[in-house]
Amino acid sequence: METHGTISPETLDEAEREFDRVGPTAQVVVRETAKAMDFDREEYRDRVTGDVIETVRNALFAESLAVHVGSRKEFDDWRADNAAYEVVELGNPDVERVAWHAIPFAEQVVATTFQEERDAAVSTLRRNAFGRVYRDAILGEESAAVDSAEN
Repeated sequence: METHGTISPETLDEAEREFDRVGPTAQVVVRETAKAMDFDREEYRDRVTGDVIETVRNALFAESLAVHVGSRKEFDDWRADNAAYEVVELGNPDVERVAWHAIPFAEQVVATTFQEERDAAVSTLRRNAFGRVYRDAILGEESAAVDSAEN
C-alpha cells in the first residue's frame, strides 16, 4: 500500500485550518497565472473574481488530500479495522486496485476502484471526497449559497 498527498485531517477544525492554509497559495497561483496570460489591470479586475480564487483554493485543498492506494485485500483489511466508517465506493467492486481517503470527523471513507490509471483514480477520488464531504463541512451555508447561485 502507498500513500499520496499530505492533508489527512482527523477533526473538522484541522480540515478548516488546512483549507485556510491553502488560501494564500490560491491567490498567488491565480495572480501568477493571470500575469503569464498577460492580463492588464483592467482585465485582471474583470476576470479574476472571488469565485475564481475560491475554485483554485478548493482544487489545491482537494488535490493535497492524502490517498491510500492498494489492493482490494488491503482496502478490505482497512475496512475491517474501521468498521464504524460509512463507505462510499465508486467504480466496479470487482476491480483489484482501490484508492481511498478516510475522513475521521465524518466517519466516512470515499474509495474508487481502478485497473490501470492510478493517477486519474486518485484525482477523481480527491474531487469526490471534497465534493461529498469537505465542501459542506468546511463551507457550510456558504457552499449552499454558491450552489444555488450557480443553478
